[in-house]
Amino acid sequence: MYAGIESANTIITNMPLYYDTDNTNYNTRLGEGYFLRAYFYLTLVSQYGGVPLKLKPSTGVETYFTRATEEECFAQVISDFKAAYDLLPTTPEATGRITQAAAAHFLAKTHLTRASELYNPWNSTYVEDDLDKVIMYGQEVVDAHPLCTNYVELWDYQQANGANENVSEVVLAAQFSDDNSTWGRFGNQMHLYYPSVYQDISGTKRDISGDREFCYARTTNYTMDVFDRVNDSRFWKSFITSYGCNSTADAPEWNEENASLGPVGSVAGAKRFVGGDLAIKYIVNDAGDNRYNPVTNDVTGVLKNGTMQNTHTFVRYFDGENHEWVGQHGNEGYYGVQKRFVALSKFRDGYRVSISSQFGTRDAILARSADDVLMIAEAYIRKGESQYNNAIIWLNKLRDRAAYMDGEDRSIHTDGGQAYKNNSYCEGKGGGYSADGAIFYDRNTYYESNQDMAVTTASTLNELHLSSIDDIYNSPVDVPIYNALGCASNADKMMCFLLNERTRELCGETLRWEDLTRTKTLEARFKAFNDGWVRGNSTFNADKHYYRPIPLSFLNAITNENGEALSAEEKQAMQNPGY
Repeated sequence: MYAGIESANTIITNMPLYYDTDNTNYNTRLGEGYFLRAYFYLTLVSQYGGVPLKLKPSTGVETYFTRATEEECFAQVISDFKAAYDLLPTTPEATGRITQAAAAHFLAKTHLTRASELYNPWNSTYVEDDLDKVIMYGQEVVDAHPLCTNYVELWDYQQANGANENVSEVVLAAQFSDDNSTWGRFGNQMHLYYPSVYQDISGTKRDISGDREFCYARTTNYTMDVFDRVNDSRFWKSFITSYGCNSTADAPEWNEENASLGPVGSVAGAKRFVGGDLAIKYIVNDAGDNRYNPVTNDVTGVLKNGTMQNTHTFVRYFDGENHEWVGQHGNEGYYGVQKRFVALSKFRDGYRVSISSQFGTRDAILARSADDVLMIAEAYIRKGESQYNNAIIWLNKLRDRAAYMDGEDRSIHTDGGQAYKNNSYCEGKGGGYSADGAIFYDRNTYYESNQDMAVTTASTLNELHLSSIDDIYNSPVDVPIYNALGCASNADKMMCFLLNERTRELCGETLRWEDLTRTKTLEARFKAFNDGWVRGNSTFNADKHYYRPIPLSFLNAITNENGEALSAEEKQAMQNPGY
């Protein structure tokens, strides 16, 4: 971060000294310098609290630094973003360049962050104006970057630099492509973090369309249950529930025992599925579903209404199992330790240059206007009950879009894995492994997951649209979450609903930790919904865990005012509490 700050300081300091103010790009370059410095400092203060504020470029080696207060850091961030806002153009001079709308987005985010509970010890004089600024800047962003008509447009990646990477909703994105000169040291690696492991299941081999399964972040029961999975299309447009077969040779066969349980026509010795067929499916059902039961001595064998499924099948709840926020049910196993789960699909990248490549080709979205919609709604909620109806107006912009449209096929699945079809590296090799097929599969398990759901193409707008405050207080999806978190007051329920809506809209988009820390809801949600906490594998200290630790490498590298290495006591004084 400080390397970036140093570059920004150089721009801000040297532009007035060496460049003509009449130069066409003068304001843009200077505005970019202010934006980048503010962006880096916002990241730092949100993670660590007050940090050293360095606002001039170095002329030599510097080793003595003191931490500014959070209040001072936020003031500097707002000042820099405002300078950027005043200097940057409304339209980018080139793809990926920073605009006034990007500055407005992060001004809204900074003002909302400063107005949040984590900073209550000192923020009271700022809150009223901050909330007004959130609404003002957020509305500017939404006007400049209208929401996509369909949520899936955001994730419908088909090839590098394709139409999907130019949708109106994206305010700012880091640019990547299949040109390795855009990759930097690592490329866009978001595609690595979320996949569930599939390569060790018979009939499926790792390929380009399915991504490498680093399996760093997995879904929880909360993530499954926060969605209305019948009416809210965002769930099915954000998660993978079906995987194709790309290896007929090692696909499973029916044996004498399970062939008798299988569909009519199942024969011992025959393949249960072949290349191009559905190989793995996840059934995202609710407790009380009596259709599914396990097959003895077959981890992925599942009976549906007494018939064994030909696919490897993972079910959330078997017949007779009760709802739990944490713990074991179905055959996915314990949420804290297992590698099989319903995986996020937003960042799948089927346009990579090889199966083993970690270098992603997709642009990395840093800001989209849906976040501004939610920030505006939150600002109105924070203003009190008299403004709740205004919050609903903004929430409905996203909920109305999330509804299934009239005529929409709910069984279709779309994600960036499909880009393999346009990828020359996959030519003649299906999804990149073999001509048998691809891991990417263009159907989901909507109808199998939702019990007694008849095929329909009717709109669900009426089911998702909020008609009154009571629709929030009495939401059948959200009430169990209110209860789990002990939300009693209307204000508690409104903020809980807002944070739930942020999950539904922004899940996996690297905003959650900061949302839960700034609102000081991390502890309650961690203890209610995290499997590790309930099993005693994790701890939470409210005096410690709302901030990250200052890196030891930094503390070891700096000196005190006398140029001496910091003593243990001086390091502790510079460190955040509890670390």
